[in-house]
Amino acid sequence: MQTLGHFGDGGPGPWILLFPLFWALVVGLGITLLRRTGWRGRRGPHGPAARDDSPLAVLGRRFASGEIDEDEYWRRLSVLEEQFGRRG
Repeated sequence: MQTLGHFGDGGPGPWILLFPLFWALVVGLGITLLRRTGWRGRRGPHGPAARDDSPLAVLGRRFASGEIDEDEYWRRLSVLEEQFGRRG
């Protein structure tokens, strides 16, 4: 342990091992901060991908809000599924 960082010659000694740990901690905290503040981009809950204006989503919202009844919902859904395919 005496040769580590030339401790006996006035060097930093074993304290030199703390610098890589310090920078690893800084990088880890930076990544954590970026992920929590919106670094996710389009996958985030407030990103552009959260808006879904597809015809199937619009139809579902109209049915949920009561604009159309159940029979009309199923009729339009079958037409949309033929055109756009079933989403999984």
